[in-house]
Amino acid sequence: MADLFRKKIIALGDDRPVEHRLARTLSWPHLVALGVGAIVGTGILTLIGVGADRAGPAVLVSFAVAGAICACAALCYAEMATLIPASGSAYTYSYAVLGEVIAWVVGWSLILEYSLVVSAVAVGWSSYAVGFLNYVGIVLPEGLTHGPTVAGNLFDGTLRLTASGINVPAIFIIATVAGLLTLGTRESARINTALVLIKVATLILFVAVALPHFDAANFRPFAPHGFGTVEAAGGVKYGVMGAAAIIFFAFYGFDAISTAAEEAKNPERDLAIGIVGSMVVCTIIYMVVAAAAIGAARPDVFGKSAEPLALILRQIGQGPIAAIVGIAAAIALPTVILGFLYGQSRIFLVMARDGFLPPKLAQISARGTPARITLVTAIFVSVIAALTPLDVIASLANAGTLCAFVAVAACVLVSRRRDPAARRPFRTPLVWIIAPAAILGCLYLFTSLQTVTQVSFLVWNGIGLAVYFAYGRARALVAG
Repeated sequence: MADLFRKKIIALGDDRPVEHRLARTLSWPHLVALGVGAIVGTGILTLIGVGADRAGPAVLVSFAVAGAICACAALCYAEMATLIPASGSAYTYSYAVLGEVIAWVVGWSLILEYSLVVSAVAVGWSSYAVGFLNYVGIVLPEGLTHGPTVAGNLFDGTLRLTASGINVPAIFIIATVAGLLTLGTRESARINTALVLIKVATLILFVAVALPHFDAANFRPFAPHGFGTVEAAGGVKYGVMGAAAIIFFAFYGFDAISTAAEEAKNPERDLAIGIVGSMVVCTIIYMVVAAAAIGAARPDVFGKSAEPLALILRQIGQGPIAAIVGIAAAIALPTVILGFLYGQSRIFLVMARDGFLPPKLAQISARGTPARITLVTAIFVSVIAALTPLDVIASLANAGTLCAFVAVAACVLVSRRRDPAARRPFRTPLVWIIAPAAILGCLYLFTSLQTVTQVSFLVWNGIGLAVYFAYGRARALVAG
């Protein structure tokens, strides 16, 4: 039993052999851009409609609730990232503070989160790309534009394949981003920063065009489904908290910054600025865009749209601006893929160092990047994006993230109690309020997810524990 909770002594990046050492090339502006690039994307471009459908105009409160919980978690991440400036994010912190089996569960949950996010965004980008190609007269065969689709239920024996296919554009964008990451972290960070500026400029354009059409009547009734969580037919949960549990997807991504600890030039300063700074920037952007959207159109108009911002612009007679927003979405989504593919490859890298994956995958290329593990990660994610229907399972990413956030907040509390004198370049303010708030908030959001999501998450981690006891436990390298 004691072995299950053995702690790992974390070797910092500069203490490692050269062949396992990542190049320190990122400053705090790169990290803020990495965070904004990972956070601002699918969430504000699509989930604002889902949130408005479930909460009405009170989706503004849903954004505030989800943002507040993420802000508490972000402060905990900032402390742990500067206390333990090593790659691996929540997995590494849990291994150092809570013990091996907890770290495995967190790492397994992060695999779920990052894989599904990258895959879902790649599939979303594919839809934009196919639409653009059709517009310019290039029509791909139907079977190459989407993965297989199914109907029915696995548990009652009615599950059946309704359409076969492989999503080639999704594979293409993942391969492109993976190739960019293998070229060099600084080079990919510069391109990411430029694309993030384009994305933010587009959202500013939307607000500027929508605000003149603001109508306060669109905010009444403010909370048609109440402020709690109401489960409707089909397991969909409405209300402010039901919407917040989905909108939560729109905020995370800042945790990818903590995976860059070994590549930050000044991790003790830059990580805290990157994590907290990106959260502040994104929360402001979300609140302003959501208010402008609802002011320009009632939630029932755009609530079920896959492109709510573009639809709102067309509704107010701004078709050309709507086209610009659509093009910008196609440009912006790869920055989300870059942020999460970057983070997942670093988590896999650390798990390979720890013996949970083949150690040879941890080798660093001459450019200072984990090229091997990035390639393996891209292949793994491409298979999911190309062949897996993600309409229901995508919400599992939220469950994996909530698990990681709870673990990081717990790490802060345990480390404060166990080693209060440890040097902490960034200290979470009001830690005995902020960290418990992050834990309780995440647990409440988990209960607000659909039941099928909760059960599937538990099944996923049951499989993970079986893998740990059958394979990982005996191969764990806890020395450093």
